[in-house]
Amino acid sequence: MSLVAQTRLPPKLVLLLAAVVVLPVLGAFAAAIMAVLSPTELVSTPLSITRFWQDNQWRPALLMSFVTGTVATLLALFITALIVAWSFAKPVWSRLVRWIPAMLAVPHAALAIGVILWVAPSGWLLRFLSPHLTGFEAPPLWSTSQDPLGIGLIVCLVLKEVPFLLWAAATQLQRDDIGPRLYREFQVAQSMGYQRYRAWWLIIWPQLWPRLTGPLFAVLAYSLTVVDIAQIIGPQSPPTMALLTWQWLLDADPVLNQQGAIAAWALAFVVGVSALFLYLFSLYGPDALHKVSPQISGRRGLESFDFFLNRVPFFNVLMASYIAIMCAVWVSSFMGPWPFPKVIPDVWTMQAWQQVFASSKTIFGTLTLGVCSALLALMWSIAWLELAPAGWDRIMRQWLYLPLALPGVLWIIGLHRFSVYWEIDGLWFGVLIAHVLAALPYVLITLSPAYLGFDARYAFITATLAHNRWRFLFSVKWPILKASLFASFAVGFSVSIAQYLSTLFIGAGRFNTVTTEAVVLSSGGARSVLAAYAAMQWLLPALVFALAAYFGRPRFKTTY
Repeated sequence: MSLVAQTRLPPKLVLLLAAVVVLPVLGAFAAAIMAVLSPTELVSTPLSITRFWQDNQWRPALLMSFVTGTVATLLALFITALIVAWSFAKPVWSRLVRWIPAMLAVPHAALAIGVILWVAPSGWLLRFLSPHLTGFEAPPLWSTSQDPLGIGLIVCLVLKEVPFLLWAAATQLQRDDIGPRLYREFQVAQSMGYQRYRAWWLIIWPQLWPRLTGPLFAVLAYSLTVVDIAQIIGPQSPPTMALLTWQWLLDADPVLNQQGAIAAWALAFVVGVSALFLYLFSLYGPDALHKVSPQISGRRGLESFDFFLNRVPFFNVLMASYIAIMCAVWVSSFMGPWPFPKVIPDVWTMQAWQQVFASSKTIFGTLTLGVCSALLALMWSIAWLELAPAGWDRIMRQWLYLPLALPGVLWIIGLHRFSVYWEIDGLWFGVLIAHVLAALPYVLITLSPAYLGFDARYAFITATLAHNRWRFLFSVKWPILKASLFASFAVGFSVSIAQYLSTLFIGAGRFNTVTTEAVVLSSGGARSVLAAYAAMQWLLPALVFALAAYFGRPRFKTTY
């Protein structure tokens, strides 16, 4: 309980703080509904529904979204479980947690571009193997980056979402009321003869898994509705439902526009059904797993599984994948002519970077949007956590997390109509609002555990010394929480950098960022320029995370 919470606060102040965020969120949600229900002079809702139902593209597109999204989510969950099982209650766990923010700083588009640089027919992988092992003297006619099965999309989603789920698991295991208790239960199970992974599977995972339902739902919703990665790495024939919806929304035909809105709501329905199954599984899944699990001694149980996990360090494989991808991005940005199958290019050049730095307006605009949106999101989160009663906070989070639950294209439809109504579409201020609303849930999620877990005794001690509320905040609470404050700012900045749909749609194409440039270049043939923009897209949040780690370090070092 904070010092502020002990005083009587004007309800109007808290209500005003909530309205600043709730009104745009509700307005965008209502506008998304009206995008389907409101008829125009050229098209009516029944006509759009009829044309949508008769269109032959949406059924295979919806199936593609469902398959790629669910497979990527399940694989990400499985790999996360293996990594946590491998590192739990080991010294390596703390080192693993320190590396997670570095992987979270890699934007989705930059990761997808790096994967393409490896798996493309003329990419690094085949160059290392050719011609000695493959016999290829020219790039084969393979569909590796736009494959019809969506394998490339699944790989990108898994690589990006595993660090997020690891961060969510680490957040739970670092809680004082959960982590120590699970560790003691784990030690007791091992003392009773259960091998490490058998004990983890029967004792730790059934208790940890239900706490990951919320983050896993965010992963599932994103995987089912992602646009920028699908646009970069495919598939294109058939496309995913989100990509098909985006193409309809960009069409000049008003009938296709409303058809795109209907498709977005159809995608939202699939997300809702998938979330329902996920929720039911979180309730009954652990018990079902216990019932089907063989009730045998730990010493005779999972010897082969123990042997497998002990010799396959999955987190090291994940880290190696990230390092290889980012090395490919950086090295490719300095390449000149690069005939196949040479591994090393004939010419190294700075032309791609010169082109990036020549667009200083784009870099400055990206930085400005990122800093402003992250700062505003952090300021609102601090004010809300300080002022809002616990009941208000629970209600508010349900609305605040709505943009995470809705498909990205559906959220952008509503946000665009909301911005048109308030005449801020095509303006920098409108793009800023879209970025703030996107960053706000992540900043609040990142900041809440440390802020709400702050020891209330500091507030009482400060009050007994006759210091006011502001002195307590500036001299005690915020300095103690500065690591979490800087980390939350870095998270908000990285979310802003990764925004593609909101920047392009709300900004009416008038504001370029390194992300919009990278996605546009992904459909072209300028490999070095594409890699340079992807590297810049990664470099900006990486620098902010590094600065956050530097400024968030303890002021004094204690030696024992």
